[in-house]
Amino acid sequence: MSELERGERLQIMLSAEELRAVENWRFDKRMPSRAAAVRELLRRGLLAEGFTVAAEGARSGSFGVLDGEERTTVSAPEKE
Repeated sequence: MSELERGERLQIMLSAEELRAVENWRFDKRMPSRAAAVRELLRRGLLAEGFTVAAEGARSGSFGVLDGEERTTVSAPEKE
């Protein structure tokens, strides 16, 4: 599967107001599709908060409340 192919589907329900906000943002940013806009908003939200990425092949038991070598923390970009 190439990098541009996406094998997983995520289905969400939005209110009319939420959808309008996504669509307005999408058109303002000239995103090519609604899906691309949602992916970009998710990416930005995760970067803003910092997030944890599971290592390839990590098992659920590797994720405890404390310590865990199987995780990599990605922090938000520094603000100027």
